[in-house]
Amino acid sequence: MATIRIPPVLRPAVGGEKELTAGGSSVGEVLRALADAHPETQSQLFAADGGLNRYVNVYLNDGDVRVLDGLDTAVGESDTLVILPAMAGGAR
Repeated sequence: MATIRIPPVLRPAVGGEKELTAGGSSVGEVLRALADAHPETQSQLFAADGGLNRYVNVYLNDGDVRVLDGLDTAVGESDTLVILPAMAGGAR
C-alpha cells in the first residue's frame, strides 16, 4: 500500500492522522480509496468531473503528478503521495 501524507487542513476529515496508507495501482485509485474510507475528503480532492481538484497539488515521490500522468500515474507499494492544497491570499 502507498503512504499518503495528509496536510493539516485535511486531518480533521481523517481522524487527525498525519499519514495513512491506501491501496491502488495509480494515483487516482489511491486517492479514491482514501476518499472512500474518509468521505469528507472527496470534495477536497476531486472536482465534479472526477478529476483532481485544481486547488490540490499531489506529489508522488517529489514529482508533481500533473506533469506525470495525472491520476493515471502508476503507484508502487513503497511510494509516497503528498497532498498539498494550494494556498492563496495573505495579509496587507
